[in-house]
Amino acid sequence: MGTGKTSLVLRFVKGQFHDYEESTIGAAFFTQVLSLPDAAIKFDVWDTAGQERYHSLAPMYYRGAAAAIVVYDITNMDSFERGKKWVQQLQRHGNASMVVALVANKSDLESNRVVENEEGERYAKENHLLFFEASAKTAHNVNELFYEIGNYFIEVHDYHASTY
Repeated sequence: MGTGKTSLVLRFVKGQFHDYEESTIGAAFFTQVLSLPDAAIKFDVWDTAGQERYHSLAPMYYRGAAAAIVVYDITNMDSFERGKKWVQQLQRHGNASMVVALVANKSDLESNRVVENEEGERYAKENHLLFFEASAKTAHNVNELFYEIGNYFIEVHDYHASTY
């Protein structure tokens, strides 16, 4: 079972959640326009496979990206450790002005938690990442995640146009 990257994207783009989502093979593309008070932002989202065998394909999707979302499962310490490696890779090889968000997914499974919220928050703060606990299943913080990325992008890049 994965971290829930595809489920987060489907919740944001289509407002849907499926209990048994197939693992992503390679990458899937989604688009969604988000209206913010100062602008409308078009998110072009590449949902990349998390399995190690697809790791070498990832740079094709994040090079030149304005934002990246790294997702881990709060019930799986290994997923948190893999998430840290993705953050390091993005920091080394990604766009220097890229905003990176770390998402602790599956907050609806609190009774099975092994990665404490404080641990994720601390890592995010130390690495200058946005941080959210979310649940694709319940939709907790999913839209907020994308709103925050959009607002951060507008603020940092001082954009005033109507669509990005």
